[in-house]
Amino acid sequence: MLTRPSPVSVPAAEQRWVDTVAELAPGFAATVAADDAAARLPIDHLQTLHASGLDAAFLPVEHGGEGLSYATLGTIVRTLAASHPAVATVWLMHIGAAHALVTLSAPEEAAFFAAELRAGRRFANALSEPAGGNHFLASQQDADPAGEDWTLTGRKLFVSGSEAATHLFLNARVDGGPAFFGVTLDDTVTFPPIDETMGMRATRSRSMVFEKTPLRRARLCAPPAPDYANLITVGFAFLSVGIAQAALDALRDTANKSKGGTTLADVQWVRQETGMMWAEVEATRLMAERTTWLADQRSPEAMLAATETKMLANEVAKRAAALAVRVGGGGGYLLASPIQRIFRDAQAGALMAYSVPFSQEVVGGWVLQTV
Repeated sequence: MLTRPSPVSVPAAEQRWVDTVAELAPGFAATVAADDAAARLPIDHLQTLHASGLDAAFLPVEHGGEGLSYATLGTIVRTLAASHPAVATVWLMHIGAAHALVTLSAPEEAAFFAAELRAGRRFANALSEPAGGNHFLASQQDADPAGEDWTLTGRKLFVSGSEAATHLFLNARVDGGPAFFGVTLDDTVTFPPIDETMGMRATRSRSMVFEKTPLRRARLCAPPAPDYANLITVGFAFLSVGIAQAALDALRDTANKSKGGTTLADVQWVRQETGMMWAEVEATRLMAERTTWLADQRSPEAMLAATETKMLANEVAKRAAALAVRVGGGGGYLLASPIQRIFRDAQAGALMAYSVPFSQEVVGGWVLQTV
């Protein structure tokens, strides 16, 4: 897709990681349709990203990583999402969970989780709950005391990549308040039959059941610092921006197919609506990149900006995909067309917490707040 230079750039020392992902992306794109149709977790692609050294590079320097910037994170997520949204989503959840555990755990446990990430173990977020809704950070499930530790009996929902995970970043309610733990999967954790989703099928997002699962006090995470920006929260918007870019690419390819010597790219309404849609996608990308700049500056404003940007990006992706369907016509409606998959994948972001309606209310409240 056509893009303009951005005032937010990837640090020169980190450009090689962006280049690495750009080289791998076409191979990921080659399987996206088959992975979607089979609802198959693209574990081979995720292992390829690990083998490249990318996962370890996101670790803090004191844990053997490079402490890669949020600017690099955003560019990588956007590139992956444009080629294979499920790879982008599962990888973001994986690296976000691992980074949170390494950053928020006590030193000995932080070193353990960092070593596990370097060794290729997989991580997942187990935060969403049946009664939680958008308040996924405030668990509604009480942990039961067990000596100095606790256990959890309950259920988590939409845990992407959980089938391949060894460790979870998991929350529960302890003494009436939110608490976050590192949890290693064992035989107290089971998977009920999967409820397959309409879009993002290859993420294999599914429920997990916990039956007296140990929550060790040693693995209780500390509260994040006010200037800590969660990788997943910052990266969310880039998932939708990448999908929107894929929608415009598919639209362009369809519009430039010759039909009797003419193309839809020559039709006035197609040009007009494509022009406005491109501007919306570019504006959203710049807004998302501003969020990474704030996060790299360790600004407390980063998390607020991430909420605003996710809200916009989710809706822009849906509009871009809907326009691709209109331009694609009957051909775009066929299962053989990438447009129909992109359209389905585009719906997912708006449903992920914080959902668009919830974010609209929150952001609207900020705007209307009396000073």
